Amino acid sequence: MRVPAGTTIPAEVLLFDMDGTLIDSTNVITGLWRNWCSRHGVDVASLLRVSHGQRTIETVRRFAPPSVDPDAEVAALAEAAATARDGFTAIPGAADLLHALPHSRWAIVTSADRDIARSWLALAGLPIPDVLVTAEDVGAGKPDPAGYLQAAQRLGCAPERAVVFEDAPAGLAAGRASGARVVALATTLSPAELQDHDWIPDFSGIAFAPEDGGVLSFSYEA
Repeated sequence: MRVPAGTTIPAEVLLFDMDGTLIDSTNVITGLWRNWCSRHGVDVASLLRVSHGQRTIETVRRFAPPSVDPDAEVAALAEAAATARDGFTAIPGAADLLHALPHSRWAIVTSADRDIARSWLALAGLPIPDVLVTAEDVGAGKPDPAGYLQAAQRLGCAPERAVVFEDAPAGLAAGRASGARVVALATTLSPAELQDHDWIPDFSGIAFAPEDGGVLSFSYEA
């Protein structure tokens, strides 16, 4: 259900997904996959149903024809993604929240490559965290919880004392598997699809007080 206004949640650290959670990059990502599917005769609708939130290598391995070199395809997709300069918008409230957070209390865990993550965050006007866990940092991508567990460890926090913000099924599963409290963003899935999750429409009216262990508060209008 939607997190009610006036709710407070204990949180030592905040862990954020990137695409669809902090940044609306849907048009860019969809365009990259459409081009790739067209080149390789892959049904784009089938790919897009499962690709969001997963590492590129995992999606390519799943859908690429047998004759295709997955590593070469990932490199080509990364090169195309690195040239994108338009189509990146911060989710409402994200910039204010991130700029107000102490660097020691938050991280980003993304399925994107490091260079792409840093570039897209900058293009969306968002700060780059001290702890940025990317595709290169983990042996298994979401829904495996490795990224969130690594982020919590690097921040010196038990995952059970973290709050994860996610938008996609793979990421929501990863957050839950890590043991953290998970709050969904209704940006990719509809509210009806998030009824089994605590969810919010965006970051407007959300604040974090680091004192006394940390408290996340939701003060938006219901």
